[in-house]
Amino acid sequence: MDSLQVSAIKDGTVIDHIPASRLFDVMSILNLHSCQEMITFGTNLDSKLLGKKGIIKVANRFFLDNEIDKIALIAPNAKLNIIKNYEVVEKRLVEIPDTIVSVAKCFNPKCITNHETIPTKFMVVSKKPIELKCMFCEKITTEDEVVIKNDRDE
Repeated sequence: MDSLQVSAIKDGTVIDHIPASRLFDVMSILNLHSCQEMITFGTNLDSKLLGKKGIIKVANRFFLDNEIDKIALIAPNAKLNIIKNYEVVEKRLVEIPDTIVSVAKCFNPKCITNHETIPTKFMVVSKKPIELKCMFCEKITTEDEVVIKNDRDE
């Protein structure tokens, strides 16, 4: 059986157990296209949990809580490994928080957050499947309707 050989990173983050179909979405929401550090990624790798998975290794980058919240919305089974001096110093499951602020767009085109420069705020009604209730218009955004905000949307 062949195995995948990928060089280790000295410091940085490994995001594992991303659904293969969402790998490039995760890369996009984290703006990795503009990252100047080494990035290694793989997709359609065999996974007992997901069938096929993706993985991203980013050297010298540690993600902020709001970035991890974005990952959780589109890859709720993802796992983060924090690497320092070639050692895994922390393993962390991404977790959907109870409230989500300035991460996703409201599904309702008439919502004030889609017309004014107001940060979005959602109460998480369900984590599986994901359902978000807008704190402004009270409409429910489902997992299939979630659109992650880019920094350009702020």
